[in-house]
Amino acid sequence: MKIASYNEHRVGLVEGDQVFDVTAALPAALDSLPQQRINWLVANWADALPALRAQRGKAKGVPVSSVRLLAANPSPPHVFAAPANYRKHIGELGDRVVTKKGRSAREQGFFLKAPASLVGHGGSIGLPKGSTRRFDHESELAVIIGKAGRNIPRAEAIQYVFGYACLIDATMRIEPGVAEEERSMRKSFAGFTPLGPYIVTADEVPDPEALDNRLWVNGELRQQANTREMIVGIAELIELVSSVLPLQPGDVIATGTPEGVGPFAPGDTVKIAIEGVGEMSVHVRENDAVSPRPF
Repeated sequence: MKIASYNEHRVGLVEGDQVFDVTAALPAALDSLPQQRINWLVANWADALPALRAQRGKAKGVPVSSVRLLAANPSPPHVFAAPANYRKHIGELGDRVVTKKGRSAREQGFFLKAPASLVGHGGSIGLPKGSTRRFDHESELAVIIGKAGRNIPRAEAIQYVFGYACLIDATMRIEPGVAEEERSMRKSFAGFTPLGPYIVTADEVPDPEALDNRLWVNGELRQQANTREMIVGIAELIELVSSVLPLQPGDVIATGTPEGVGPFAPGDTVKIAIEGVGEMSVHVRENDAVSPRPF
């Protein structure tokens, strides 16, 4: 299935170019916390599925193009991210590289992105007003966790995957010797984590480590690779993260970017497409006001 969060946190099933509203299949108690609907649905998937299918049978489809898609999961408990997880990406940033000496996600572990940085298909990446810093795109496959777990061995890890989505990891680069902020902050501005266009359940993606991953800026192909090139695979990433803290339903793991990372600027359109998962476009804009802490 393809599950969308849209408009005022409605939940829909996407079939072709239509979306079917199934929000009524979820508990009414969630109306006071609509941003938690996807987390609840993921955590209660097996029990909720019959009601979901029944509501789908009653629903009338509307064009996906007529709704405002939100982040595929608008409010995950965590957004984990793998640094340096494609061999050809390591070192391509020159003196701006943060992961030193050719180390990968296996040695470095993970970092966190703020859930509040999420945005959906058709949304925007807002750059700090007046900034002269470099801002880059990173094209990634996102894993959506389906059930809670701690200390999950990699042999069992795929059982904890609910589904997949496209993710763009927007990044403000360091300026060596001048500005060298922590990675999590530089990647957590509002809009810096486009996630979508929807969640594709794991049963529709037989081999997530054999997917073409591409990204364009203004129609120019910038990144092109296959998830088989990941240094640390999905199962090992789940093992790694769960060795540090418990995973929760709805958590997102960004699996790292391939080579071709490069800058974008206000006015650009960034598009990502991952085989079997979908495609998503976002716009880059400059924020309306200068922040109290300029960048």
